[in-house]
Amino acid sequence: MKRAAALLLCLAALTACGVDGEPIRPTLAGAVTIGDGGISPSVGVGVSQGPLSVFLGL
Repeated sequence: MKRAAALLLCLAALTACGVDGEPIRPTLAGAVTIGDGGISPSVGVGVSQGPLSVFLGL
């Protein structure tokens, strides 16, 4: 889980650096859900530019 989150953050940082044009601002989201099955964390990162938006969540 930590490895996947670190990979997503690295990809978002690389995308946001603006190598091929104007920088794109990444979006980071996190949540903790408490229910009958216990506690479950979730993490996601995304980018959007114009009409295109990509979001990856775990």
